[in-house]
Amino acid sequence: MTNDWMLGSLYLLMAMMLVAGGLIARRERFARLATMALAWVAIFTAGFVLFTFRDDLGYVAQRLKAEATGEPVVEGREVRIPMAIDGHFWVQASLNGVPVKFLVDSGATMTTIGRDTAEDAGVAVSSSRNQVVRTGNGMLRVASARADSLAIGPIERSNIGLHVADHDDLNVLGMNYLSTLERWGVEGRWLVLQS
Repeated sequence: MTNDWMLGSLYLLMAMMLVAGGLIARRERFARLATMALAWVAIFTAGFVLFTFRDDLGYVAQRLKAEATGEPVVEGREVRIPMAIDGHFWVQASLNGVPVKFLVDSGATMTTIGRDTAEDAGVAVSSSRNQVVRTGNGMLRVASARADSLAIGPIERSNIGLHVADHDDLNVLGMNYLSTLERWGVEGRWLVLQS
């Protein structure tokens, strides 16, 4: 027997003795005693469950907040992004220290931002805009750029290549960022990024 098992057994035995002692001291009908016994068993069971999972309650609170607000859950070097109501994964990232909302798109080869976002984040954009790329919405003319840093929670990458689109207000996080991760994938309604 391990010490944890012995302590757990001792806790349950003491709880049962307390409930039984309290019920025996009362001179009530059996049905009422049985109801009170079940109520006490439920109270001690809830206490035992809370005690057992006390270390995980913070994570449960983060998950509940993520479901309600769409904020990612960060645990160590892992970021879990909940699926948005539109069925996509959206994440608030930091581009050169400036908060930028990205659509995570594993079908995009390069991370692409709009020209306004590039200006706001201080991204140096090449003057040449002669690259044409094929997107899900057709052909798009882009310029090349490099960001000093792109971070999602604790996962930060430096010197990331970007495409900058003139008339596109959608910022897309592409495979050039995702492929730098140790692991990424969809688990149920969550996108998991691990550095």
